[in-house]
Amino acid sequence: MQIQVEKHSSPSYKKNWRVWWRLTRPHTLTASFVPVILGTVIAVNHGTEVKALLFLMMLIASMLIQIATNLFNEYYDYKRGLDHEGSVGIGGGIVRDGIKPSTIMNLAFSLYGISILIGVYICMNSSWTLALIGLACMMIGYLYTGGPIPIAYTPFGELASGFVMGMGIVLISFFIQTGTVTLDSILISTPIMILVGNINLSNNIRDLDGDKENGRRTLAILLGKKKAVLFLASLFIVSYIWVFSLVGFGVISPWILLVALSIPKALTAVKGFLQNYAHAPIYMMPAMKATSQTNTFFGLLLSVGLFIGSIL
Repeated sequence: MQIQVEKHSSPSYKKNWRVWWRLTRPHTLTASFVPVILGTVIAVNHGTEVKALLFLMMLIASMLIQIATNLFNEYYDYKRGLDHEGSVGIGGGIVRDGIKPSTIMNLAFSLYGISILIGVYICMNSSWTLALIGLACMMIGYLYTGGPIPIAYTPFGELASGFVMGMGIVLISFFIQTGTVTLDSILISTPIMILVGNINLSNNIRDLDGDKENGRRTLAILLGKKKAVLFLASLFIVSYIWVFSLVGFGVISPWILLVALSIPKALTAVKGFLQNYAHAPIYMMPAMKATSQTNTFFGLLLSVGLFIGSIL
């Protein structure tokens, strides 16, 4: 169903809910909710009784920050001329559906505002140290595509997204339940950091040609498409070996080997990129989806394994 509106028309027009849903870039949301679930389950494994409301508030705040970051991306890619009606994989609310750029930015900052209010509640019930950490994470989310030198234009996008949305959220979610950060929580969060970074890398592999034309210097551009796909595959391998090693060294329960059930999705992602990296970006969309799904299944299976190990 098409939306019959003119671009940048008055705000009185009604939008199909699918337009707004697409603006959230739902395939990226796994990078926000999986780490919160995992961090909380690690706390359960640590012997802590979960504070359900804190978990819920952390989950909502993380997803709102992720959506706001995606909206900033939508706005700045449009302003810098990267997005157009034929662009693949974008939310497309501005260039295809006529939503005003100012509306996108106002919504993004509103979501940040709600996240700050939720953060105040979380700090009141845990530690005010998290206020500085949370604000730093939000700043990185904005600077990913905003600011004079966006992180997304450099080779450090994967590192930033993996560290903040992967390990950072896991450890914050663990901390608000336990009041501490342990070596085990860091070790368990590491493969999620890698897989969240892989979501970003898969996006940059798909967009490599367009990004290169627009002056970006992403990791995928520096490596080249084929080497970038091979690097993506190697990061998948490292994630699984990391978990298997944690079991081998007796750090955590063998039940976390359930993550092996997500291996077919990782293989699908790598195979999809290897078969299509030389083709148009749209042909790499299934591989991108499989990369996100790998993070989802891996993280949830890891959480299930940890939970089972904690009650047996």
